[in-house]
Amino acid sequence: MFSTDIAESVTKIAVALVPMLLGMVCHEVAHGWVAYKLGDPTAKSHGRLTLNPVPHIDPMGTAMFVLTALTSPFVIGWAKPVPVDARWFNNPRKGMILVSAAGPITNFILAILFGVAFAFVAQNGPTAGSVYSYGYDFLYKMCIAGVWINLTLGWFNLMPFPPLDGSNILAGLLPPRLAYKFQGISRYGFFIIMLLLATGFLGKIISPLIQGSAGLIQQLISII
Repeated sequence: MFSTDIAESVTKIAVALVPMLLGMVCHEVAHGWVAYKLGDPTAKSHGRLTLNPVPHIDPMGTAMFVLTALTSPFVIGWAKPVPVDARWFNNPRKGMILVSAAGPITNFILAILFGVAFAFVAQNGPTAGSVYSYGYDFLYKMCIAGVWINLTLGWFNLMPFPPLDGSNILAGLLPPRLAYKFQGISRYGFFIIMLLLATGFLGKIISPLIQGSAGLIQQLISII
């Protein structure tokens, strides 16, 4: 029984690993790439405009991925934030909105791509005894995980709690004085997020958003 539980846990992590790594890395690269296009070379100079996951890995974010993959109905994790210097932007407030939005938008695009891949896999089942048949179930589950994980990353990061992307977007939309006061709570942001996760309140907020987005992707796939 114990060995079976371990095998199931390892399988669950393995299925989620590629979508999670891809989602986190592409999320951070998108931030850095948009910042670079807006004139900020900071992420590029730090070697962060790469799909190699090693420079992006955050130990705490990785531990959270493993924990939620084993215990939670949705998987959460994060990479090291890409360094951005808004002083390079012609319009710092607008620039930070664009940079911050780039990460979640990238996750939504990845969710759609995983949805398309899922439709292809589902419509092209393996023949008995073929090499493809041995990896089919894993690939099938990985595509499903890719949709849900990237939708979770997208909506999670859009929440208006520092240091998540949503807080930067909100700060850019608020009047400067209110934005300054709002950013003052950033020192407590991590603890707020952990509290919301621990109490399940954050899950209640984003679960309907994830479910609704998954339904839209399903509808989109059905007409492709």
